[in-house]
Formats: sequence, structure tokens, C-alpha cells
Amino acid sequence: MAGATNRLPKLPVERALKVIAGRWKPVILYYVFDGPKRLSELKRMMPDITQKVLIQQLREMEEHGLVRRQIFAEVPVRVEYSATVLGLGLEPVLLSLCAWGQRHAKEQNDIPDVADCIVRPRRAPGATAAT
Repeated sequence: MAGATNRLPKLPVERALKVIAGRWKPVILYYVFDGPKRLSELKRMMPDITQKVLIQQLREMEEHGLVRRQIFAEVPVRVEYSATVLGLGLEPVLLSLCAWGQRHAKEQNDIPDVADCIVRPRRAPGATAAT
């Protein structure tokens, strides 16, 4: 991970933007904020992303400490991705960006195409989706 950190800009705002840069990283984070997700779950939630790009974005976020990849010793092997404490720190930032995007759309008279910023309650660690 030190190699990735060395390549990041020194200016904090530039560093933050670089770490979350990419079309899909904020969306992936949005989905893992409420609990661990398998690769197939994330792919279903984002049908327009290719599996190659999804894996690439997850690896970059793992390298920067935003998501954790957990491998379970099962047959077949199960892998889950979840937000780290550092990654969860971006939740209010991304929600603020979402609110700003809504305000921008409103001021640009582009309201019909803008989605809501949904704040979902976070599941307790170890809880299943049915909980």
C-alpha cells in the first residue's frame, strides 16, 4: 500500500479527489456503506459497469484503504467487499456531493433526470440482509 500512497498528491483536497476519482468509485462506495457486498451483488446493482472495471475500481479502493476484501474459506470460495472505517468517513462527503448535484440540477432546470440522495440505515456488523 505504501506504493499507492507515494503516488498520491500532497495537497489534501487533490489527494481526496484522486482517491475517489472515477465514474464508479462513489457509486460502489454508496452500495458498500450499508454492509458487505459480493462481487455479483455489486454487478447486479450497477448493470452498466463491466466486471473488469468493477474489479479494477475495487482493487484501487482496497489499495487506498477505502474497502476491505474478505475471503471466506468455503467451497466455492466466497469474497465480500465492505467499507473500512476510513471509507465510511467518505459517506457524509458523498451525501453532500449528492445534495449539491440535486441543487445544481434544480438551478439548471434539469430536475426530471435527477435521482434522490438516499440515506439508508447501516446494518450492524455481521448482520445479514434479512436482519
